Amino acid sequence: MRLTRYFMPVLRENPAEAQIVSHRLMLRAGMIKQNAAGIYSWLPLGFKVLRKLENIVHEEQIRAGHVPMLMPTMQSADLWRESGRYDAYGPEMLRIRDRQDRDMLFGPTNEEMITDIFRSHVSSYKDLPLTLYHIQWKFRDEMRPRFGVMRGREFFMKDGYNFDLTKEDALHAYNRHLVSYLRTYERMGLQAIPMRADSGPIGGDDTHEFLVLADTGESEVFYDSAVTDLTFGDRDIDYDSVAQCQGVMEEFTNLYARTDETHDQALFDAIPAERQRKARGIEVGQIFYFGTKYSDAMGAKVQGPDGKPTAVHMGSHGIGVSRLVGAIIEASHDDKGIIWPEGVTPFHCGIVNLKQGDMEADAACDALYASLRALGLDPLYDDRKERAGGKFATMDLIGLPWRITVGPRGLKNGVVELTSRKSGESVEMPPEQAVEKIASIYATHHVTGNL
Repeated sequence: MRLTRYFMPVLRENPAEAQIVSHRLMLRAGMIKQNAAGIYSWLPLGFKVLRKLENIVHEEQIRAGHVPMLMPTMQSADLWRESGRYDAYGPEMLRIRDRQDRDMLFGPTNEEMITDIFRSHVSSYKDLPLTLYHIQWKFRDEMRPRFGVMRGREFFMKDGYNFDLTKEDALHAYNRHLVSYLRTYERMGLQAIPMRADSGPIGGDDTHEFLVLADTGESEVFYDSAVTDLTFGDRDIDYDSVAQCQGVMEEFTNLYARTDETHDQALFDAIPAERQRKARGIEVGQIFYFGTKYSDAMGAKVQGPDGKPTAVHMGSHGIGVSRLVGAIIEASHDDKGIIWPEGVTPFHCGIVNLKQGDMEADAACDALYASLRALGLDPLYDDRKERAGGKFATMDLIGLPWRITVGPRGLKNGVVELTSRKSGESVEMPPEQAVEKIASIYATHHVTGNL
């Protein structure tokens, strides 16, 4: 994309209403615009990142054997009355009536709707196990929405629901989700620590939240510092293997890590003092096992192996996709702007022309742009007639991992400058070598596609 043809309304000054780094930088980089309290338009740059994250979530869910679908944002209140949650959920639920005077709601979650779909179409244990999921906009009417997309009222979320014949099968689904979430977050350049948590209005006894450590986190967390040394890496996991998934679950949850709601001071004190940590964290996902809570209430039963009706065991599993955009920025920025991990960057690299209008510089930039696009990469070419300092400031603000700088002086020596946004280090090399370097970096991230 050529910047002169793109819509990216960057701001020079920090917006007064932005209290945390991610909100401030998303507004300054032209990623979002507030429409109402806690409700945002996603402008092109922000939308590109949101779609990158969504695609990673889809890929890892499908890898784990989960089946994508799409449910509506509006739901009938009748389903929620069946489960008993319509009155219990609280004022966060936006309730409305349609022109036929029927009670409706803007879905904050989808346990009731997915249970209704299941009971309408699945009647035999032979159709189990089954995990369905979707990625959809949701709404919770927060009393005090703040921190931009980190705590908005409208948000983009992946939620999945497993249906299993036994508790043992459902706990394998729970472990399978934990493994897939670890892979998902690491692909996004994040370390998200699974922590024992409270289930809240979803219900159930078994639940873990995934939290990214950050000073601006809304949750107080307590953990053993050894947990931050754990990485999933490139392991080849068989998601059908109960033993492998259980092994990963134990590895990542045996060390103490809890949110303040479930904190146990006695257990925490048993950790060696030098490894005791207290910090704040940003919740970016949660997994639940809640047994037959919804299947009992809504009659979601299958014919078991013995021919008798059996209530299915269920769990729900969510990832806050829009919240992740803010969480990544909170975890990866400096005083100049965002530093995108290579797996989620909106553009794979930036091209800066130091002397727009110079015949050789223009030709070299055009050739770089064409070569990168021919390899399936998506560069952002700053072809504006602006000062070099302004171009560099824009690139630093929007945080592309790599920048290729082209100028008449370097071209006389047959080189361009390749700069890492993260380290700030620059290396001069021939243009074709810079293209090869960028291509080799992204070959390991499976990141392609233009939007």
